[in-house]
Amino acid sequence: MDPSSSQTVRALLSLRELILGGALKPGERVSELPLVERLGVSRTPLRAALVRLEQEGLLEALPTGGFAVRGFDERDLYAAIEVRGTLEGLAARFAAERGLSAEELAALGSRVTALDALLARSPITTENFSDYVRLNERFHACVVELADSQVLARQIERAVSLPFASASAFVMLQAALPEAGRLFTIAQDQHRCILQAIEAREGARAEALMREHARLARRNLELALTSQRTRELVPGSGLIRFRGTAATSAPGPVVARRARVP
Repeated sequence: MDPSSSQTVRALLSLRELILGGALKPGERVSELPLVERLGVSRTPLRAALVRLEQEGLLEALPTGGFAVRGFDERDLYAAIEVRGTLEGLAARFAAERGLSAEELAALGSRVTALDALLARSPITTENFSDYVRLNERFHACVVELADSQVLARQIERAVSLPFASASAFVMLQAALPEAGRLFTIAQDQHRCILQAIEAREGARAEALMREHARLARRNLELALTSQRTRELVPGSGLIRFRGTAATSAPGPVVARRARVP
């Protein structure tokens, strides 16, 4: 990797952490010069990182030039989940309709088997949840890969770029919920049903199951919003204005417009 690419990656990761960690607030203008000094990178890779974060949906371009941190509300969270579910449902249908080889079905089946083995452990621990995140992401990535559509894969990558939109966004949150075991059981049953539908080449059923599977994240979110303690566990919670809370005051003159889901 050349030095400029390395600096861009470093700037991207650092900026994303500053935004998600709350160091940069919704509506705040992102000034280049202070960030150049703070991150120890030159302006060219910093600008590339800013453009990438605007594409991801964490920043918005300002009419006067530059960028500001986006703000979100609860409707944006639900919309992001719905968009992901729709696109992943399409991926499941594509995979089912194209007909998979024995090797491809075995690859997807191995993801489901690994999740079965994980859920057989008792009791559920934080380590289990961390392992579930990894295995769950592998299952979802495998479905997208088996759809064999670069166009769809790019759209899904864009849809899950927001911290609360990915398939595993609320998995760690479940560790704080008393319903954790039941939700895991439901999610895993859905994984297996999706596998069976794809294997049987039932495209419509595979699509419907995948969309319903995404709705489980919505249920997790609804449970999280029942208390301040669990709200804070929502990914990127510092960017979100929840119902019943005052609007975030921006330290700069820019007020974030309601974000669009990318």
